[in-house]
Amino acid sequence: MENYDYDIQSVHEARVLARTGKAAANILAGYDAEQIDKIVQNMVRVAEANAAELAALAVEETGFGKIEDKIFKNRLASTELYESIRDTKTIGVIREDKTNQIIEIAEPVGLLMGIIPSTNPTSTTIFKSIIAIKSRNGIIFSPHPSALKSIMRTAELMNAAAVEAGAPEGIIGCVSKPSMPATQELMKGDEIAMIIATGGSAMVKSAYSAGKPALGVGPGNVPTYIERTADIPKAVANIISSKTFDNGTICASEQSVIVEECIRSQVIEEFQRQGGYFMNQEETAKVAAKLFVKGHAMNSRLVGRSPQVIGEAAGIRISAEVKVLLGEQQGVGEGFPLSYEKLTTVLAFYTIKDWREACDLGNRLLRNGGVGHSFSIHTQNHDMVMEFAQQPVFRILVNTGSTQGGVGASTGLAPSFTLGCGTWGGSATSDNVGPQHLINIKRVAYGIKDCTARSPYPVSSPQLPNQQENAMLLNLVDELVSILQKSGDC
Repeated sequence: MENYDYDIQSVHEARVLARTGKAAANILAGYDAEQIDKIVQNMVRVAEANAAELAALAVEETGFGKIEDKIFKNRLASTELYESIRDTKTIGVIREDKTNQIIEIAEPVGLLMGIIPSTNPTSTTIFKSIIAIKSRNGIIFSPHPSALKSIMRTAELMNAAAVEAGAPEGIIGCVSKPSMPATQELMKGDEIAMIIATGGSAMVKSAYSAGKPALGVGPGNVPTYIERTADIPKAVANIISSKTFDNGTICASEQSVIVEECIRSQVIEEFQRQGGYFMNQEETAKVAAKLFVKGHAMNSRLVGRSPQVIGEAAGIRISAEVKVLLGEQQGVGEGFPLSYEKLTTVLAFYTIKDWREACDLGNRLLRNGGVGHSFSIHTQNHDMVMEFAQQPVFRILVNTGSTQGGVGASTGLAPSFTLGCGTWGGSATSDNVGPQHLINIKRVAYGIKDCTARSPYPVSSPQLPNQQENAMLLNLVDELVSILQKSGDC
């Protein structure tokens, strides 16, 4: 009975938030670019000022990741994001094609629903709040229950900052009593115009099946290939920095390292020198048994954890200087558990003969749970980069950590915490999602071709017989009738 009452309260709250948010979004739709920029700037200021508090709250609540890295993510989702989108046109006339006489005008989508994961709770909430307001939309958040406090606090700060700068009250809301019935109520509610889903595969699929536009992301399972021409010390440093960033909680983090036989010993030695621990077969099996539950689902208690915590859970003593755990794998799929996505400080390690084998292995790893997302390569050979550009992903990250590269921290990609996987990965977009994905575009088109004077396609008239041909035909008919009369058939 208690759960029933909770669900009723949860659904009622979701409905109230949706109605309030819809009314606020309707008002915000009338704001001009100057008003919106003032609001966004204040949100960025508040996010920056509270970056450390929110990071600490997220780690305390979930146990995932590191405070210093979550501070970085909060700033990337606010200050760095603003620098990237400040001049992006999302209001009024955004493009004019004078040759074809077409004017494009941006219109808001309406009220958004944002699904927030426990791995990146505060940064994703900041990010989605800012891109929603930048495109003149309201947003209601459905938080992961295990990160409720940190997501609620972030949403409250973002709403207060927006309202302080002139936005209507309730433009950013968050469900305080999360439940599946409340999530479904928001997904299918008439007030919600679009869903932005970041989270597990089941939640993303649910968003796409809600019967309205949705932007969702898939899992990463990112392979990284160290090719023979790579700067090995730098490549290893990038991989370790990336995999240990927030203890591997970002879906763009490396999951498997692929190396060629000719540089295998150098790579292993470099990993060991920089803090990598190569587990033996028995240790790998023990760690894998603890990492996954119910098949290939990550054990939530080991998401975003240090090698020492993982080792303790598996009954293995890991020294304090170890940064990542590596386990050799001989195949992909069933029987090779480390070939699946691991949002923590564990990497699979593969040895292959040449780049062709690496290409095939990378393809199989991606199809084991990461199609459409990202592939990382370390090489000095541009032709090799283009060979691997054929992989079934939409981000080929070169000579950089895939975590920082994928979210746009170390590359020229747009800063984002929602990384589309395209249709290959079941997503509606292959982009790093930003405010440009949250607008409708209205087009004013002038006539530039005269279609009244004549048809652009010539129509041939049927040829009618002339008078001489008509006379000949009549004579033939008369003769035929005469013959039939004489034979008695007419």
